[in-house]
Amino acid sequence: MPPKTVLLFTDATILRWFPPLRSIWAFRGEQAQVRITGENAKRVLFAAINPRTGHRLILRRFRQRQEDFQEFLRYLRHHYGGRPLWLLLDKASCHQAAGSQRLAAKLNVTLLWLPTQCPELNPQDHLWRELKRLIVANRQFQSLDQEARKAEHWFLGLSSGTARRKAGILSGNFWLKEFM
Repeated sequence: MPPKTVLLFTDATILRWFPPLRSIWAFRGEQAQVRITGENAKRVLFAAINPRTGHRLILRRFRQRQEDFQEFLRYLRHHYGGRPLWLLLDKASCHQAAGSQRLAAKLNVTLLWLPTQCPELNPQDHLWRELKRLIVANRQFQSLDQEARKAEHWFLGLSSGTARRKAGILSGNFWLKEFM
């Protein structure tokens, strides 16, 4: 890896106004209730975590198309200035789109593909799972933007050490531990 290169794991998740339903506690003989509106709008959160420092960035969008991913690339480039960026990410169609590939090359961002169907290799996926468990499961917010703000606040509010631990980066079994 060239000197001063920033390595980031990146991924996106969809937040839906209809909450993910998970098992919850209720009194014996009573049905647990989750109030919902019946509407199912969505927001997409693009995020990245630096496995060495635990620093995180997040960008909210309405969709997960190549234009949205390209805006995330510009956001990362703006934040990291001229330093080379290496992104470890999945092979989502918005990532592999020709326009995204061209923009990444133009911005000096190297895209490194994780194996297909291996979300366990991406620490960002572990953070999404925890976010959905703690923040969005079994509850519907007043608005989808309120839900997204709460999710962003949780994500960015973690200490660097906590974020790295929850993401599995500090595990003795982390697949890139020798690289860190």
